[in-house]
Order: sequence, then C-alpha cells, then structure tokens
Amino acid sequence: MAEPTPRQDEPRLRPAPLLFEPTAAAADPEHFFDLESIDDPHALLERATELTLAFRAAADRAMEFQAMAAAQLADPRHFDRLTTADISERAEWTEDYAKKMVEFGRDLLRGDDPGTT
Repeated sequence: MAEPTPRQDEPRLRPAPLLFEPTAAAADPEHFFDLESIDDPHALLERATELTLAFRAAADRAMEFQAMAAAQLADPRHFDRLTTADISERAEWTEDYAKKMVEFGRDLLRGDDPGTT
C-alpha cells in the first residue's frame, strides 16, 4: 500500500531516482530500468522495491496536481470555468470522479489536509 502523502509540516521522503531510459533501451521490451541485468535476487528485490515506491510516490503527486488543475478549471470565479462534465471528458474520468477530484483539489489549494476533512 502506498505511503500517505506528507502534508505541510512533514518533509517529503525522496523516492529512489528514476534513471533515464535511453530510447534504444526503452524500445527493448525486456529492458526495464536495467533490472534485467541484476543477477543477485537480494539486489533485484531492493532495486525493484525502490522503483515501485518511486512510481507510487510519483503517481500520488501527479494525482494531486491533476486535482489542483481540475479545481482551478472549475473555479466559479472565472468566467471561462469548465463544468465537471467538461473536465471529466478532458481527463477521461467519470463525472462523479471529476467532482471528487475538484473537491480534493480545492482542499489542496486551501492547504487543508484532505485526510482529515
């Protein structure tokens, strides 16, 4: 299960760096962040775990930015605001999910801890 995203007072843990995948290596379906070249299962488990945590942290952070963008796009103070239907279509979400993301984004923009609301 992914670690909860730290809030204002908590320092962010830095996940393992996602090393650059050269175009030639990325084209090889057997190549994935050089994991296939690690023979030691202990080292493989450690590096694969680091990558898993890094991807989870990146996905969580990207979702927060999606939510903030959705909230900004739906801001009723702007004459060109989008409806949740418009946002859901652009983001390929259901409209119910778009509504939840707008609310989550508003909480984030206000600096509220969404886990406590």
